[in-house]
Amino acid sequence: MRRKAGLVLLALAVFFAALSPLLRWYAFPRLAKVPANQYQDMVLEAKDATLLDYGTMQARTVPEVTIVQTLKGNVEESDRIEKTAGRDVVVWDGLSYVQGPDGRMVSKVSERYIFDAHTQEPVHATGEAVDGDPVRRQGIEFKWPFLTEKRDYEYFDAQTRTSAPIHYRDTRTFRGLKVYYFEQTVPWTRVAFPKVMPVEGVTPESVAGTGTTRWYTTVRRFWVEPVTGAPVYGEEIHREELRGGTLLGGRAKVTAFAGHVKMREDYIEHTVALVKSNRTLVLLLTSYLPWGFLALAALLLALALWLEARGRRPAGPAPAPAADPEPVTA
Repeated sequence: MRRKAGLVLLALAVFFAALSPLLRWYAFPRLAKVPANQYQDMVLEAKDATLLDYGTMQARTVPEVTIVQTLKGNVEESDRIEKTAGRDVVVWDGLSYVQGPDGRMVSKVSERYIFDAHTQEPVHATGEAVDGDPVRRQGIEFKWPFLTEKRDYEYFDAQTRTSAPIHYRDTRTFRGLKVYYFEQTVPWTRVAFPKVMPVEGVTPESVAGTGTTRWYTTVRRFWVEPVTGAPVYGEEIHREELRGGTLLGGRAKVTAFAGHVKMREDYIEHTVALVKSNRTLVLLLTSYLPWGFLALAALLLALALWLEARGRRPAGPAPAPAADPEPVTA
């Protein structure tokens, strides 16, 4: 019986030892994916911001500018692209909607972002665009890859339609989570006017006809939870200017928008809670279960060897036979 039990334990030890790397290197890339139907929104605010009044063409300080960002998974487009891409693809239809303190629209820019569901690498396909203009992204946007590393990444900037390094600065603690802090500075760059302008009847073409150009710079900051690759907090020090042309009435430039844009507190709390739960699921596949199965395999192997050793232990000396009783004599 001991020998049979030892063989069973040995077989289980081999099974769990083989299952450990399979979970990490085979199951994890296939199970840890961004859902194709994911929907999320985010509200950011810039307090005491500078905003251009298009009626007077004068910059003024306003109590608050609100930016609402939405990302909606397009399952139909994901299925279409996957047929030729040969991998799981996520298509996000995004919208960045900026409004002033009176609720009026300041700008509205749409975006279609196509990427690999596991690695977050961009997938180039028809429909990849920013504000209706076709683009070909390089690098990441919105989300870092699972198991983010302490290094620089290429990050796509939707305003300039270009990619540049976003630099890893240090490791910090944010709301009880260990996070990697990344920062990117986009220098003053001439950018296109949005297709939808805040003044009715005014188009990008009509503004361009005046000779006025739009310029933009920002300092972009992200606090990224490295296991999931999800930013738990982000902010930008954002500035836009209109320069030159007859629209400015002889002025060299005027501020169109300037503010320190930060995530709203309720969205920070929701994001941190969501990332904490997803972090546990990723750690199950990359750490907890693989290392747990290895430890279990070592324990089962030790038990199998112990039973085998006991089964081979030599038996003690046999007891001496009982002596025949002496005959009784009278």
